[in-house]
Amino acid sequence: MTESKGPLSGVRIVDVTNVVFGAYGSSILADLGADVIKIEAPRTPLGGAGGDVMRYPGHLPEGAAPAMGPIFLTINRNKRSIVVDLRTDSGKEVMTELVKTADIFVSNMRMAPLAGHGLGPEDLRALKPDLIYVHCSGYGRGGPDEGKPAYDDVIQAQSGFASLAARIDNGPPRFVPSIIGDKVSGLFVAYATIAALFHRERTGEGQLVEVPMLECLTSFLLVEHLFDQAFDPPTGDWTYGRILTTHRRPYRTHDNYICVMPYSDQNWRDFFELADAPKSFFEDPRFTSYENRARNYVSIYEAVEPLLLSRSTDEWIEVLTAKGIPCSKVNDLNDLKSDPHLSAVDFFQRRVHPDVGPYFAIKHPVQFSATPATISRDPPLLGQHTEEVLAELGLR
Repeated sequence: MTESKGPLSGVRIVDVTNVVFGAYGSSILADLGADVIKIEAPRTPLGGAGGDVMRYPGHLPEGAAPAMGPIFLTINRNKRSIVVDLRTDSGKEVMTELVKTADIFVSNMRMAPLAGHGLGPEDLRALKPDLIYVHCSGYGRGGPDEGKPAYDDVIQAQSGFASLAARIDNGPPRFVPSIIGDKVSGLFVAYATIAALFHRERTGEGQLVEVPMLECLTSFLLVEHLFDQAFDPPTGDWTYGRILTTHRRPYRTHDNYICVMPYSDQNWRDFFELADAPKSFFEDPRFTSYENRARNYVSIYEAVEPLLLSRSTDEWIEVLTAKGIPCSKVNDLNDLKSDPHLSAVDFFQRRVHPDVGPYFAIKHPVQFSATPATISRDPPLLGQHTEEVLAELGLR
């Protein structure tokens, strides 16, 4: 273990999260130096799985410790795991003493079970008045869905995300092939927690911070897709039309595919020159200014692809890059580990876990010149730090 020097060094977080939503948010805070103590449930008397359920998806290497699946590895590094049975008096005692030492309590359990375990906001702030209590919920207070269970698929459906593909091709609604609701909401958890910490630094006051998935994902979606419905009365439909068209896709080249996105007026003039475009393209009012291009995006998409068929993807990347025109080859997931830029910045960091073996950790993407984010601990075994933390609390 290396000592963390991140911006949240010295901050202690009691983490009662499971799956991805809350755990991803607390993993960002752990990367930034916080001491995140992950509370996990014991195995059941009949031998049922204990701990975070994300310990179990995936295929482990031969000889690896059990319950250390790849998603768990990715979002639970830099944390300490302790097993606490919240149903027992001894478990409640551990939580009481732990909360007294904490700056932040974060959970994605529903509020009713939390209160049933004596872990509601008022219960814990009675123990630690300046505690920041972060509740990761499916739905915010005050609406008819308050308190309902929610997972990524449910929130993609209710937020409108699952309807987007149908607007493109008139097909059935479909989920984005990513747990985008969990991950977007996890980012909200991280920034909201840091904002509450900043407030406490200024005032000494803790607070309840609620992060509801439906509101977070809907807010994220509507940055561009509220569009003309932003006005009252509306001036047009929902959705930023340039995004929702079958023509917005990687372009075919002579040998493969490419993403190319001329943006400025100069970018477009340079692109047309490189592509030996007809003279009419340089004079066509649809292409001459950003304002006009914004109204004619379908025509632009249709015009660009035929121009790209004359060269290979690599040839286009070379000449477009030389002119400063935004472009990229289309990476398959299999290409990511060998992507030249990601390799140069050490994005995939090969580590050796003492109980799992070699694995790749994803580098924290944000760079701090004075307080760098680091990987100081490999992801923990279930209950690996129970004795260590109990000793710190004087319970051993």
